[in-house]
Amino acid sequence: MALLTPQGVKEVFQSQKSQGREHLRRLLNWEELDELRDSRRSILLDTLYDSIVFAVGKGFPWAEVAQVVKFTEELLRETKGCSITEAVTILGNKLRNYQRRFNTAHLVALCDYCHNTFIRHYKLYQYVLGQDRDVNLRVSHLEVCVPPQPLPLAEGVDRNVWRHEQQVAELGRAEAQKRTDMLLLQETLRLEQEHLLQKAFQDTPATPRQALRRQDLEHLIREAVHVQIECLKELLQQEIQVTFDILDLKLQRKTLHLHAPNPFPPSTAGQPSRDEALKPHKANKGKKAKAKK
Repeated sequence: MALLTPQGVKEVFQSQKSQGREHLRRLLNWEELDELRDSRRSILLDTLYDSIVFAVGKGFPWAEVAQVVKFTEELLRETKGCSITEAVTILGNKLRNYQRRFNTAHLVALCDYCHNTFIRHYKLYQYVLGQDRDVNLRVSHLEVCVPPQPLPLAEGVDRNVWRHEQQVAELGRAEAQKRTDMLLLQETLRLEQEHLLQKAFQDTPATPRQALRRQDLEHLIREAVHVQIECLKELLQQEIQVTFDILDLKLQRKTLHLHAPNPFPPSTAGQPSRDEALKPHKANKGKKAKAKK
């Protein structure tokens, strides 16, 4: 307590609580605290710091504030392991010993403070400050992933506008997929046509050295024409269906464009400014004034 001077407690009180507690620890000549592992001394330091706040709040002079801290530290140390009756007796004796250091009003205030804090919660103080406890502390290092850097606000769009753009883009992708499917179907039908024509030719009863008979040739031509017609028929049906689907998608896109939401903030491009709008009006007033003259 040798370093606990009136100037020292004044500096403790005038600092923020965290800095004030640390300054008080140095004035008490304590070793550096680990707030988690040495919770007992941390609570004791809080108690001494609160005694400074109490004394200053009651208007104690700075010299008496230092004595209040000393009084509190001695009371906590001397009552360690005592019963509550013994603690009350020790408190009374200490108040008599310190009565020359405080005036009557301040001594009564100190007595009330010790009774309302220390004596009223005596068992709690004894349990926390008077008993050793097993500390099972586990420290885990967790990696915190910060959110990604947001894009500039100038590049943002209104939610309704963004949804509209997404719907238009989806219809455009659907139309492109329809055209791709049509090309794949054409290629598939061409390969199937070649396969059927080759099969029809192989089924014709002829040898390399023997000419085709008239009826076999007519049958081969009829098969080839039939294959051509069937493939062309299926191709036309699919093209018609795909064309209708594409026209429907185009109609949907056109409807979306007609009901497009207004951008926010509204664009002022192409609109005359206020000054430009007033120019014709000023010119007309000037002409009228000249005409009157």
